[in-house]
Amino acid sequence: MSQLAIDESTLLSEWRIGALLRWVQENPGLPGVVFPFLASMAGAALLPGEATRLRVNDVTLPEEGFGEVRVRAGEGRSVPLTPDLVGVLRGWIDQAGLKPGELLFPGERGGPLPSSVYRKAWKQACEAVLSREENEAGVGEKVASLRESCLDLWLKTGVPVWGVAEWAGLSASWFAQRYPHRFRVEDVELDWEHLNQVMALPDSLKQ
Repeated sequence: MSQLAIDESTLLSEWRIGALLRWVQENPGLPGVVFPFLASMAGAALLPGEATRLRVNDVTLPEEGFGEVRVRAGEGRSVPLTPDLVGVLRGWIDQAGLKPGELLFPGERGGPLPSSVYRKAWKQACEAVLSREENEAGVGEKVASLRESCLDLWLKTGVPVWGVAEWAGLSASWFAQRYPHRFRVEDVELDWEHLNQVMALPDSLKQ
């Protein structure tokens, strides 16, 4: 197995991510920016540094349907936003009174959201929501686990690896090394009859 392979047991499931984000959203002691920031990482597989640099005009948020975020780091890429995440971001922009060109997730003093703020909130959420065994095992140990888990969920739901690679700004071969548990032959449902038809020999060659 590749040294790049992630430990499947440390990834966050859909319900764990939901529970962690809910705790952050409902905790009045946390800055309001933290919830939409973490939700964007969880829903668009953003790196923390990518999310902190986003500006309001980097996101397309229609009233209905999927939206889009344009990540300008590196060669740049576009990532789809689910209608739920679109709603979260529309609500946050209205709540914070943000204008085009301004940072989407500003810190208290107007600059980029400090890593100490969202890391502290994430640590508190993990300690409050996850079991002691899960915390000791390193489940969600770093805030970047939200990105890792989002990529895994995309693969799990059947998004083609080349599509996930394009959204993440990575190569398709990287995913085979990082998430080998998503590429096991025994987990693939094969249509054996169709395979037999496609691979059938011409009648003249049959014995």
